[in-house]
Amino acid sequence: MSDTSASAMLPAGKEPMLRVVPMPADANHTGDIFGGWIMSQVDLAGSIPAVRMARGRVATVAVNSFVFRQPVFVGDVVSFYAEVVKVGRTSITVDVEVYSQRRPEKEQCVKVTEATLTYVAVDDNRQPRVVTAPRT
Repeated sequence: MSDTSASAMLPAGKEPMLRVVPMPADANHTGDIFGGWIMSQVDLAGSIPAVRMARGRVATVAVNSFVFRQPVFVGDVVSFYAEVVKVGRTSITVDVEVYSQRRPEKEQCVKVTEATLTYVAVDDNRQPRVVTAPRT
């Protein structure tokens, strides 16, 4: 995890796909939120634009990259921004950026995670199907 202490801002003009406040049950004994909890939320956030693009069910097939930049703490407001970056015949690749807003008395916003995931459009039998939406 890199130690960049510079504050960030939430992405201007973008709507978060997901916004969550982690609770004590999501943390380890030192108060940091489990990486696996963050990963599951990233997968949920990334699947939203993938489902929209595929116009139906998708399955996660790859986590292409995942970088934890800063820890997330109990009580942070965690915002997940997801954007489709590539559409193949059956696959959709999504970039996800994660920001934490901390300390409401003196708000601080930091970019905590970034990831790239690939989803595959699947039919009712969970077999790959062609993405029928316009490709980017």
